Amino acid sequence: MKKTAGIVLAGLLTVSTVLAGCSTGNPANSSPPASAAPTEAVKKPPTKFSISYPTTSNTGYHTRVDINNDKWVKKLEELTNTDLTVKVVETSKMGIMFASNEIPDVVGSLGTATDSAMSGSVEAGMFQPLDDLLKQNAPNLMKNVPKEAWDAVSYNGKIYGIPNWLNNPSRRTTFIRSDLLEKAGLQPPKTVDEFLNVLRKFKEMGVKFPYGGRENLKYADTILGAYDVLPYKEQFEVVNGQVVPKFFDVENMTKALTVYKTMLDEGLMAKEFATVSSTDWLKSIRSGEVGIWSSNLVSLNDFRTNIPNAVQGAKVDVIPSPIGPEGKGGYLMYLPVTSAHYINKNVKPETAAAIVKYFDWMSSDEAYKFFTYGVEGDTYTVVDGKINYKEPTTKEGLEEQDFRGTLHSAHESTVNRLKMQSDPNGPYILNAFDKILAKEGLSGIGFAPDLVANAKFPDAASPGSDAPPKIIIDHMIKMIYGKEPISDWPKVIEEYKSKGGNEIIKEATERYNAKKGVLHLGKL
Repeated sequence: MKKTAGIVLAGLLTVSTVLAGCSTGNPANSSPPASAAPTEAVKKPPTKFSISYPTTSNTGYHTRVDINNDKWVKKLEELTNTDLTVKVVETSKMGIMFASNEIPDVVGSLGTATDSAMSGSVEAGMFQPLDDLLKQNAPNLMKNVPKEAWDAVSYNGKIYGIPNWLNNPSRRTTFIRSDLLEKAGLQPPKTVDEFLNVLRKFKEMGVKFPYGGRENLKYADTILGAYDVLPYKEQFEVVNGQVVPKFFDVENMTKALTVYKTMLDEGLMAKEFATVSSTDWLKSIRSGEVGIWSSNLVSLNDFRTNIPNAVQGAKVDVIPSPIGPEGKGGYLMYLPVTSAHYINKNVKPETAAAIVKYFDWMSSDEAYKFFTYGVEGDTYTVVDGKINYKEPTTKEGLEEQDFRGTLHSAHESTVNRLKMQSDPNGPYILNAFDKILAKEGLSGIGFAPDLVANAKFPDAASPGSDAPPKIIIDHMIKMIYGKEPISDWPKVIEEYKSKGGNEIIKEATERYNAKKGVLHLGKL
């Protein structure tokens, strides 16, 4: 079918001398400078405000310490000349916070300005538009944040949020046991057919799971990507004037399901893949039982550490994802923002201006250095001009490091390029981001706020950016296992339409044509 789709999360950035007198620069390409001397701004009384940070966890460092007396918060206050009252809020409990009317001066949230976590607060006028404040007080943010990210934190043409953003929304990649590939005498597969041939050879060599299958095909959607039929929330496209899910492409979905069935029938992935949990999936990979799998690129260190510990001589590399008949491949594109902060409408203008400057500082070299490595003499040393930082190895240490990173707002989040300078695998990871992932990934159309019809018809709606609708995944699994003929996919589409899909498509098309809350992931 001819496609005419239109398409347009935790590192750190560069900013100005506004609050702490730091110098600006690009931490990705230069060594971080020492903190600059205090300016007149630092000598002023600290700006006092309350701020919340979003989390998806009810455990971790912030639950074990008094965060408002925590050393990292205190150091942040010192660097930015602020007096902060910090609160960490679980995303699932943000609605309770809004209902209580005890709303901090600055509220952090995951995702867009109008997603469900914000509980309609932006639309209800609880926060102030920031366009003028940003233009007057945040030159670096205005320069560095891409339009797609500003659009994602806007409502009715006004900017309401200050985002953490992505310059490269393609973050997932294809991993391979390159030691096995070398033993097989094969080159990295470029097409789906070559991909299958490598898996078959791995099976001949005794690899338990040539491909890492998993329940709901989550992080196991390599083939769906090759045929550009990812059945996800932001994977709609324009076809014959309608905005429809990509799984409406009967020809390519049929081909993709046929490949998965072949993989199952030939033992190229676990027979019980449909019930393999994320825990068991990851355990199999780390133990060296899997030949090819998909994951976030930043997991490379995990795999290069754990797999060789389990299998002597094991090597792990990143390869371009196999492409399908239309030359496409890869995985979903992420939303252009990973999180954002919003300023309460009741905050006074002078305080709001200082808060915006606080966020503008977040992309300075000084900020990058602090949030990445901590404090010199405490968590790192400098030897011959180079930072010597030892990565935490305990659960508590890792959680503390993560909390320090959570405090870092308003930065480019694709990858922490400063940290990559001290990471043994850093150059490899950066090269993979810039040379492989930047060239693949599937663009798509999404909506924020969410389509009203999605709430009315949950079985027909995708529950997330990487989760298929229940109607769709149920039939996909049955077809892969041979319980339903793959040729019946047109019937699946009709069932989807009859159970709410028609209303979803109608609303999506109307919203798209009206240019109301449309998210464009990736490039045309």
